[in-house]
Amino acid sequence: MKVTYDRETDTLTVVLTDTPVAESDEDKPGVILDYDASGNLVSLEILDASRRVMLPTRIEYQVAPSPP
Repeated sequence: MKVTYDRETDTLTVVLTDTPVAESDEDKPGVILDYDASGNLVSLEILDASRRVMLPTRIEYQVAPSPP
């Protein structure tokens, strides 16, 4: 997974896999979802990220504990 914030365009992009994008859909205004040919989510893009995300320049990654 790769997360990129572009300050110039104020865009936050989350790439889940390097699969080619076959289709894009603006799910909600300013949120673009990209899908591969099989309909799987490949990436998402958040426009005007500084207004939608608390700290677009900071990433926190957390792994849930394994079940016992």
